[in-house]
Amino acid sequence: MSAGDANSQRGAEAAISIRAANLNDLPAILALEKTAPGAAHWSASHYKSRVESQPNAACFQVAERVGGEGAIQICGFLCARIVAGEWEIENVVVAQKLRRHGVGAQLMRSLIERWEDSAGTALMLEARESNAAARALYEQHGMREVGRRRDYYRAPVEDAILYILRRAE
Repeated sequence: MSAGDANSQRGAEAAISIRAANLNDLPAILALEKTAPGAAHWSASHYKSRVESQPNAACFQVAERVGGEGAIQICGFLCARIVAGEWEIENVVVAQKLRRHGVGAQLMRSLIERWEDSAGTALMLEARESNAAARALYEQHGMREVGRRRDYYRAPVEDAILYILRRAE
């Protein structure tokens, strides 16, 4: 990466803020999800349920930035469910034009901070084997590959790689 690329990446990252999702975000979340073929595609009611179950049963964060004409735009989101102290990342989406500009990393750091502040024991997820960018992001944030689910994904059929981050003992 050149110095100019590094500066533009830092500039993009600095212009992003992370906050908890709310019900008013649902139209933007649904629109963004539709632009990401590899994302989990949920119904509006599924997203609504996750937003409403915060903070005890879910952590749903959005990344936003100031867009054209000063309007705030959602440019990414991350959703994790919380069950019996275990956090499972279910969906991560970043706007195509902002991928590899630190948005996913900011979402992951924010989620990990919230997880560390909770009584959570493990942070888990699965990723498509072919999704090298996502897998690298998770590994950069301390997640370890712990298994595989054969033929887990459809269209196309593909293995899921399982990742986990455990609380330091």
